[in-house]
Amino acid sequence: MDIIDPRVEEYVERMSSPHEELLAELSDETRASLGHEGMLTGPVAGRLLEMLVWFGRPQRVLEIGTFSGHSALSMAAALPEGGRIDTLEVDPERAAVAQRYFDRSPFGERITLHLGPALETIQRLEGSFDLVFLDADKEGYVDYYEAVFPRLGERGLIAADNTLWSGRVVDPKDDGPITRFNEHVRKDPRAVVVILSVRDGITLIRRR
Repeated sequence: MDIIDPRVEEYVERMSSPHEELLAELSDETRASLGHEGMLTGPVAGRLLEMLVWFGRPQRVLEIGTFSGHSALSMAAALPEGGRIDTLEVDPERAAVAQRYFDRSPFGERITLHLGPALETIQRLEGSFDLVFLDADKEGYVDYYEAVFPRLGERGLIAADNTLWSGRVVDPKDDGPITRFNEHVRKDPRAVVVILSVRDGITLIRRR
């Protein structure tokens, strides 16, 4: 299902600020070497994440699911002085691509990449998080959410990607991991939630 008319989607991307050169190069290499083009954050969602960081001025960002590093670099560009990103990736090949681009970016020193299972890494990290970007394996979304929600800072925000799941969430017979995640969050009395129809859906969640 096309969540948004493709003509509107094309217009939105054309009217939004485009990739920086390094991010455009990263996107091209990701398509060529890693595949899974649909997993790329892309210029519109990347700009949205950058705007959230620019507006919220988080000091501590946690990204669950690095992939090739596009979203981490988008957020790193807008971090305030002293801000840091911890990004978590389980796949060594993807992590290697991401780290190469972090090393080339003027913002890369703001990013620490952790290789290994995300829940184990989250347990090892200390302190609270001001912004969490969730974009890893969908079966783990509820577990990741429960691991980080109690550790949100006072004005902490979770942004969860792919929460419209190509429209499958509106199928009353669908019981996939994203549908279950959306229902879990909706019923959580601790949370205030809004789903944005950006790309494949991005859910913003804060404490009530």
